[in-house]
Amino acid sequence: MTVTITAFERSPDGGKGLARDMRVRWALEEVGQPYDVRLLSFKAMREPAHLALQPFGQIPTYEEGDLVLFESGAIIFHIAERHAGLLPQDADARARAIMWMFAALSTMEPPIVEHFVTGFLERDKSWHGERLQIVDERIRKRLGELSSRLGKAEWLDGAFSAGDLLMISVLQRIKSSGILDEYANLAAYVARGEARPAYKRAFADQLAIFKAASNG
Repeated sequence: MTVTITAFERSPDGGKGLARDMRVRWALEEVGQPYDVRLLSFKAMREPAHLALQPFGQIPTYEEGDLVLFESGAIIFHIAERHAGLLPQDADARARAIMWMFAALSTMEPPIVEHFVTGFLERDKSWHGERLQIVDERIRKRLGELSSRLGKAEWLDGAFSAGDLLMISVLQRIKSSGILDEYANLAAYVARGEARPAYKRAFADQLAIFKAASNG
């Protein structure tokens, strides 16, 4: 049964592959599962048909027969449990990979998202500069801790896993700020993820949609 995911009709990320459907695309490509994409306008995301699938009016959603999921982390966990390639078979290694999935979304992503909220939605506030500095120091603290843990390793815990997929997806969101470049091993880690064939296929598909929308 072919999976259907939802994505932005006109992604606000400027074709950089930062929208969260990209994470799901990448996971499906890693495990070799075909999928269809249903594109949504911002208006359609707030209409009853989509809200029945995603009560917060966001993307992506994941439909597989009668199963409907939202939240990219939950979707990727489902994919990784159903198909080989993203979670180790060894029980302890599997638990650690899941741990890193949670770390990416619960520990690393919140301050990174806050950076962009502060930068784009609060830039007209008198306290914008001070707040952005505080947020960026929180990000540097987390990146420093992650950098120390990764060290010279290729991936977070042995072979590439769903934990790496999500962590790299989160770190990509801070690349444009220049902060990631302060941590050479993390910048190289992200580059390794982006060099994976599955990532390249997923990115090409998402970029094609952005270009089509831009030329439409």
